[in-house]
Amino acid sequence: LIVNRSYYVEMRGACVGKEAKAWLGEKLADANWLLKALDQRQKTILKVAAEIVKQQDGFFRHGVAHLRPLTLRQVAEAIEMHESTVSRVTSNKYLHCNRGTFELKYFFTSGVGSSDGEGASAEAVKAAIRTLIDAEDPKAILSDDSLVDLLKAKGFDLARRTVAKYREAIGLGSSVQRRRQKALAGVR
Repeated sequence: LIVNRSYYVEMRGACVGKEAKAWLGEKLADANWLLKALDQRQKTILKVAAEIVKQQDGFFRHGVAHLRPLTLRQVAEAIEMHESTVSRVTSNKYLHCNRGTFELKYFFTSGVGSSDGEGASAEAVKAAIRTLIDAEDPKAILSDDSLVDLLKAKGFDLARRTVAKYREAIGLGSSVQRRRQKALAGVR
């Protein structure tokens, strides 16, 4: 977006009277203000996106299993902006990378306990649950309690109810439902 200066000069030359010239001057000032506001908006979006990439480096290098818990406040403090500004900037904005296109809000995830004390993102736990269920033996379907034990061995400290909630959130049925589904698939 630019202001055509030669057109402005031409219009100013065609203006008759002080009122018309003052009006044109106001419109030029408005256009310049808009350009500065758009430039500032672009810089803010880039600053926030760069901080998200920095904070979620593991995700970009290794995938969703390495997504860390991250809050708006953490990013806001790191870039010295207000939390509400970061929230507005990340709404309906997307980041494209080699892993796909993600809404900026995707990178702000709640944390769950982990054995390393750093915590793990809910998305990383969901990915781990999906991996375990995808690899389960059809003759030995994993219960939520079994998933809790396997996740604990991977360093995630979760309650059975939390595992059930995350399993349902990613569209996977209970052990009974999965056993029934795999039995029906085997019949066909």
